[in-house]
Amino acid sequence: MPTHYRACNLCEAICGLAIEHDNGEVLSIRGDEKDPLSRGHICPKAMALKDIYSDPDRLKSPLRRTDNGWEQIGWEEAFDEVAAGLRRIQEKYGANAVGVYQGNPNVHNLGSMLFAGPFIKSLGTQNRFSATSADQLPHHVAALDLYGHFLMEAVPDIDRTHYLLIMGANPLVSNGSMMTAPDFAARMRGVRQRGGKVVVIDPRRTETADKADEHFFIHPGRDALLLLGLIHSIIEEGLANLGRLADFTDGLDVVRAIAGEFPPENIASLIGLEAVAIRRLAREFATAPSAVCYGRMGLSTQAFGGLCQWLVNVLNIITGNLDREGGAMFTLPAFDYVGMGRTGVFGRRNSRVSSLPDFSGEFPVAALAEEILTPGEGQIRAMATIAGNPVLSTPNGRQLDEALAGLDFMVAIDIYLNETTRHANIILPPTTGLETEHYDIIFHVLAVCNTAKYSPPLFEKEAGQRHDWEIFKALIERLTGKGDDGTTPSLMLDFGLRAGPYRKESLSLASLQEQPSGVDLGPLQPCLPNRLFTPDKRIKLAPERFVRDVDRLQATFRPEPGKHHAFPLALIGRRQLRSNNSWMHNSYRLVKGRNRCTLLIHPEDAKNLGVQDGQEVSVFSSIGSVRLPAEVSDTVMPGVVSIPHGWGHEREGAQLAVARQHAGISINDLTDSRLIDVMTGNAAFNGVPVRVEIG
Repeated sequence: MPTHYRACNLCEAICGLAIEHDNGEVLSIRGDEKDPLSRGHICPKAMALKDIYSDPDRLKSPLRRTDNGWEQIGWEEAFDEVAAGLRRIQEKYGANAVGVYQGNPNVHNLGSMLFAGPFIKSLGTQNRFSATSADQLPHHVAALDLYGHFLMEAVPDIDRTHYLLIMGANPLVSNGSMMTAPDFAARMRGVRQRGGKVVVIDPRRTETADKADEHFFIHPGRDALLLLGLIHSIIEEGLANLGRLADFTDGLDVVRAIAGEFPPENIASLIGLEAVAIRRLAREFATAPSAVCYGRMGLSTQAFGGLCQWLVNVLNIITGNLDREGGAMFTLPAFDYVGMGRTGVFGRRNSRVSSLPDFSGEFPVAALAEEILTPGEGQIRAMATIAGNPVLSTPNGRQLDEALAGLDFMVAIDIYLNETTRHANIILPPTTGLETEHYDIIFHVLAVCNTAKYSPPLFEKEAGQRHDWEIFKALIERLTGKGDDGTTPSLMLDFGLRAGPYRKESLSLASLQEQPSGVDLGPLQPCLPNRLFTPDKRIKLAPERFVRDVDRLQATFRPEPGKHHAFPLALIGRRQLRSNNSWMHNSYRLVKGRNRCTLLIHPEDAKNLGVQDGQEVSVFSSIGSVRLPAEVSDTVMPGVVSIPHGWGHEREGAQLAVARQHAGISINDLTDSRLIDVMTGNAAFNGVPVRVEIG
């Protein structure tokens, strides 16, 4: 049987796949043992590539919403109608009356990465939003201020480290996030085989925590306090040692002064760890042969997400573990999106209603609904959504649901008629997965070793289908009047590879095509200060905006905060291996089995409330309520409950047959768009005050 080799683009791990096929049918999908990054690893999500390709609910032709339901229309008619609809709104209300939202799948897609930007630029609107501000925005703001580029993201050199401190992350399930690390389980075992140690800090004993050497519970939203306590201990005990970083790092004295106000003894009761444990962890981290701290969703999507990601970097820097083997290192990707792209800007403009800061031209998605619902000049009256389902994936989804229903016009570029796209006037469905060529522009930037891999399409698109980049180009032509310039993803990719850092090795699209399992470009290498993008090539250890935000942290937790009497529990999310956001739940093999959309609740809290395992309970927050089964478990700490993200497929009008049968509830019917990290504007999903009731 013929075998097709490609990278899985369903999550950040980009695992190499070997796909056996015959006569247009996928026969099997297994891990590609020759892939230099994933080394044969595969997770259950990979089979969803087959399911999505053959999904009877997947759209292949444009749809138009009418009073009598949805009807198929031709591509040219659809393009004309979309351009006319958007132009009509902008001519009447101004360019900013059109808003744009880009979902997470865009960064997993070569065509969208290269052509969505020009399409959005052709709209001329400042009302741009994406999943970034419901996810990793704090990472980018920290990288921008510290290193001068929003994608200078230091990733753990996990294959060589001796001490891995994981905070608010579950990479055993995610295979890394902002850290492309397929087969994390094997990599974690490698730390131990080197005589090293893995420690997890999390309000839940996750799958990763369960396999770690140590796990400590921490109250949600207080990780910045712990990080400051660790930094305090390291400096106080004389263990700070920047090594060669000292020659090009500014701001250590400022950090020393700030950390001096957070001795472990003062914060222990606030975070739920004993002072002696904090000091021991600090000492272990600082004296290990190499160490790295990695913080992810639990840190980013909270009220102090920006501070957390800054302090993670500070901890790595003051112990000399940045840009060194076994520490936090930077990649040198073949398609050098960092070296060729814009460095990013933050806070240049503010949103109209709540005055939230923009990041590289995007406003926080927490502001999207209010920008649609609030009258006045600049009000959004039309939307273009691209591969996203913000009704389920952004805070206060029911409010956004209401807002989208009231738009004058909406176009969705998406393969499904889902909970968001059901509001569109026109849906333009692109090809997907096995019908597309692929190169991971972003996730090679975040990988734990330098590799490159190109995946040609397995199947040719059908005559009536369009690739996403073809859709973008057709709309650009109609909106700008400019003809097709002939560019394609392949041409742009080849140019980027030939102009990239491996040009001396003659790396090109053609050379990658000759090696379908990918190319090993070697382990991560020290690159500072040359790779810095700050004007003076120096690390800014104490950026002003972060220093100022420490005052907000102190004000919040001094004196000790009182309990929310109406909402005494703290809600957190949780990652699941067979799920990624909201768009894979129409694959039966990924949703079959027991109901995974449950409320995890500690036995002590369950007993106090009279809740039995499996019992239906109601969960209330300041903006709404949901009902779902309780799952009594000591994997969450007392006072904390957990609901997984991405479910909630019961809304009328969506055409996802399998997902509807396994609907679950949306955690974002409880999260409040007003709860944000004030400094960055990122949504604060973790630590939402809730209460649980029977009945």
